[in-house]
Amino acid sequence: MHTPAPGNTQADLQATEEVLYEARRKIYARSVQGFFANWRWLMVWLTQIIFYGLPWLRWDGRQAFLLDVAQRKFYFFGLILWPQDVIFLALLLIIAAYGLFLFTAMAGRLFCGYACPQTVYTEIFMWIESKVEGDRLARIRLDSQPMSMRKFARKAIKHGLWVALALWTGFTFVGYFTAIHTLAHEVIVWSLGGWETFWILSYAFATYGNAGFMREQVCKYMCPYARFQSVMFDRDTLIVSYDPVRGEPRGKRKKDVPAREQGKGDCVDCSICVQVCPTGIDIREGLQYMCIGCGACIDACDQVMDKLNTPRGLIRYSSENAIENRWTKAEQWAHLLRPRVVIYTGILAIMVSIFVGGLAMREPIKLNVMRDRRVLSREIPGDLLENVYQVQLMNASDTPRRIRFEVEGLPGVSIRSPNDAVEIGASTNLLRPLEVTIPEDDAHQGVYKIVITARSENGKPIAVHTSTTFIVP
Repeated sequence: MHTPAPGNTQADLQATEEVLYEARRKIYARSVQGFFANWRWLMVWLTQIIFYGLPWLRWDGRQAFLLDVAQRKFYFFGLILWPQDVIFLALLLIIAAYGLFLFTAMAGRLFCGYACPQTVYTEIFMWIESKVEGDRLARIRLDSQPMSMRKFARKAIKHGLWVALALWTGFTFVGYFTAIHTLAHEVIVWSLGGWETFWILSYAFATYGNAGFMREQVCKYMCPYARFQSVMFDRDTLIVSYDPVRGEPRGKRKKDVPAREQGKGDCVDCSICVQVCPTGIDIREGLQYMCIGCGACIDACDQVMDKLNTPRGLIRYSSENAIENRWTKAEQWAHLLRPRVVIYTGILAIMVSIFVGGLAMREPIKLNVMRDRRVLSREIPGDLLENVYQVQLMNASDTPRRIRFEVEGLPGVSIRSPNDAVEIGASTNLLRPLEVTIPEDDAHQGVYKIVITARSENGKPIAVHTSTTFIVP
């Protein structure tokens, strides 16, 4: 970049400013059919059936999947997690991170191309756009025309459908944090709370803006994954690749004469691979961080190769080493198992084992005992010495429990009567005092360890223990 000299014209100043950034060029992606297009749409259906359908599932009279932040309870079908179970959330995030690292090291940006919400909603919005405004050429012609009733009507219909889908998406998103049946009733009777309204509109606006307007700009400039993915790539990573050895020199040629006899490669420079790319790049220029690995260019190029009676695979999933060394598919797959992949797989297996094992061994009853600081120790009638504790009991299951307390660790130690079983409802807390006594004749000055047990008397036998101290003054 250079500094304009005094006296430069306005055109010179404008030219200087343009080098600071690249003005956006609207991309009119061409529709394509094929193996990878079918996989993309399969992932669109799968992810959206889960996203839109999961909040409506019921489990034992409640929402099956609900992140109830207000009540600090997180429901996952029959599993109920509390803030004390944050370790499981941390493990889940670690598993997701290492899963992403593993997939990226092996096959590039598969998540971006097939399951990323930005890709999925852009695909849906583009499908709506093509149904309303027509194919690629029709959309280009429509945008180049002056405003008319026909153009206005088509644009209004498209944006109306986009807004409706975005609002439904925002509503569903909030339904993961507020019971969706309650939320639906509040929407119908116009009694939504301020926060629910804010988040529905905010998420709808983000969906409408990102998938309808920004599209590839999110992937190219806003997504952090596009920036740090290169540290997980190497020359054996499977990526969408153009084979220059086979394709160059590119150019138009006769169909019935072999390309090499005409001094040409297999690429006829039709640019269809560029036209179908949702980020508008030319894959023939090599690996680019803007490529999301969706495989649209592979489907498009394979169709052209079929028409030319030329083998498929000019553009394909391959690695830089495989193309450079002309490896077979077997050799290419053999090089996928390399140290970083083994390390990621090992760490991922350990994390999954810890996560599953932790959930399997997790007790649905949690017990916490705190000494009553107001009364450390006191004498009571009956020649007894008493310590008082505050017991917090948590029922993390979805069934009520009847709990009885027990104590051990000192001669003659007992819980002061009445020691009746207490009832604790499903997914609730209970805070109550617990008075522990020992006979004065057995009391000797000091601080002693005792163990308090909460034992379930109904349902699956469960006993949880915690230790505390008994003070003899």
